[in-house]
Amino acid sequence: MRIGIIGAGRIGGTLTRRLSALGHEVVVANSHGPQSLEELCEETGASASLVSDAALGAELVIVTIPERAIPGLPAGVLDGAVPGAPIVDTGNYYPARDGRITEIETGLTESRWVSRQLGRPVVKAFNNIQSQHLLEMGRPAGTPGRIALPVAGDEADAKAVVMGLVDELGFDPVDAGGIDDSWRQQPGTPVYAADLDAAGVREALRGASPERGPDFRA
Repeated sequence: MRIGIIGAGRIGGTLTRRLSALGHEVVVANSHGPQSLEELCEETGASASLVSDAALGAELVIVTIPERAIPGLPAGVLDGAVPGAPIVDTGNYYPARDGRITEIETGLTESRWVSRQLGRPVVKAFNNIQSQHLLEMGRPAGTPGRIALPVAGDEADAKAVVMGLVDELGFDPVDAGGIDDSWRQQPGTPVYAADLDAAGVREALRGASPERGPDFRA
């Protein structure tokens, strides 16, 4: 599968490594330009591009940048993706980093806000696991205690593709409902950075509170 990754930080870099190793054709871009990605691409075999070109021909696009940077993406940045390609949002709202985003502060889920900024439906995934664990802790299906990751989205087909990718990476995918349910996997919730198995993830999602804790409010 041809996968475009916008963002090459901890999660973006890790997904570039893991997905390239699995045989996917990965194109990665960041705000510093292709020349800044030479080492990552030499290591992984991925290709570097401008942000504006990262989605060209992509069958799946992963947007993995700080929330504050989402509105600054080039207009039409996703237009070149294959029609129907899932758009994955891995982001989290950290007010200390992102500044105050009023819509999120007043109750809009992070990924619903991202979807509105991008003008596309998104699937929320990979936001609740540490990058090092994403890199190193994938296990074959059926392994006892296999870490599970919640996946939320409104479009069943797109969510199914992303859940398949989660499984391919070595984690049990758990259907976490629609995008308006994705607050259950935001920072500060029981599932966040908890490395739970599938049963534990389901229980944690059920036990989440919609109230953002003080550390995650502006």
